[in-house]
Amino acid sequence: MSEPHAGSCRCGLISAEASRAPFWTSYCHCRDCRKQTGAPVMAFVGFRDEDLTWHGEPRSWRAGGVERRFCGYCGSQIGYSDDRLPGEIYLALGFMDEPERYPPALHAFEARRLPFLHIADDLPRYSGFSVER
Repeated sequence: MSEPHAGSCRCGLISAEASRAPFWTSYCHCRDCRKQTGAPVMAFVGFRDEDLTWHGEPRSWRAGGVERRFCGYCGSQIGYSDDRLPGEIYLALGFMDEPERYPPALHAFEARRLPFLHIADDLPRYSGFSVER
């Protein structure tokens, strides 16, 4: 590992370090991600579970085969995993210590993008999921 890929919640109680670079970066415009983050769009980075070392124990909420993790102390969004994508975890870009290192490579659920949100880029745009489930 040449440079660490690390993240932490706002209070620092929960942190993680990846031994390899993320395999996925994306924006997501779906309603679930908006509700979870409280933002008009979510940006995230995908890692393999086996590549992450956790410090602290995130809390989680599970519904519909998706587990969303957060810090039980400060409430920071950490990320999510989907039962249909075993062995993968998608961390919120804001959880990463250096989010500028992980620019999103595409837009998922573009069809659900809020009409006032305009992100001027030439990234691929998917009307639904960007990762096959």
